Amino acid sequence: MRHGAAENNRHHVMLLLKLAACILCAAFTTANWADDAGDRLAQQVYDRPNGKDATSLVSMTLQEKGRPPRLRKMLVYRLDKQRGEIASLIRFLEPADIEGTGLLTLDKANGDSHQWVYLPAMDRVRRIDSGRKGGRFVNSNYFYEDLRDRKVSQDNHRVLGQEVVSGLNCVLLESIPTEAENSVYTKRLSWVDPATALPMRIDFFEKNNSQPNKRLEILDTQKIQGYWTVMDSVMTDLKTGSMTRLNVEKMRYDRRLPNRLFTTQTLEDESAEERYRP
Repeated sequence: MRHGAAENNRHHVMLLLKLAACILCAAFTTANWADDAGDRLAQQVYDRPNGKDATSLVSMTLQEKGRPPRLRKMLVYRLDKQRGEIASLIRFLEPADIEGTGLLTLDKANGDSHQWVYLPAMDRVRRIDSGRKGGRFVNSNYFYEDLRDRKVSQDNHRVLGQEVVSGLNCVLLESIPTEAENSVYTKRLSWVDPATALPMRIDFFEKNNSQPNKRLEILDTQKIQGYWTVMDSVMTDLKTGSMTRLNVEKMRYDRRLPNRLFTTQTLEDESAEERYRP
């Protein structure tokens, strides 16, 4: 009897070991699939067709509790260069106290970014320290990092599931920096619409990974010249309640913008880009 009991126990242990191995194998396979799916989705978002260049007229509304809204207008130029380089130029048109202020951003293929700001009151171009990722751009809820291109390889991506946002069945994508020093954020959660590859909402985490600090919400999208375009969005500071709303009034793609538009010389000379305005 004892020999039969021992045999039964041995078979029982072997069965448990096999079952545990199957569970571990399944978990490992699922984790790999999630990582692969995350990388694919992040690359799909990054590669979303948006023209070789773009020019837009944008209104920026700053809203803070206890203060009346402040309205600004700006022009935004973007050029996708060869070998993964991207250039952008922002020029403020109004109000008078910020008119002419500009920001030039040159994003390199390796993930490095270089930025310069032009301040008319000082009549000079100033280089922005590449480590100043968390500085607020013209007192908005956008950091300088938010205005830089971010390569897929700079984060580890993982699909967490699906959730409905703005009536759309979106895929929830988690992105965590591969190196802590390459971002002011510790984590980003993006709700991506698979039909357009547009993130309809992004939560930004700065220190505490359980509570986001900022939230970007897409309020309206349109298809312009065949490209899905964000027309209305709001970035909210979840602690203070302050908001920065961006509304696109005009958008034009594929105008063959020249490289000379994206130089510190043009940044300093507003008249050099006036002919390219929409």
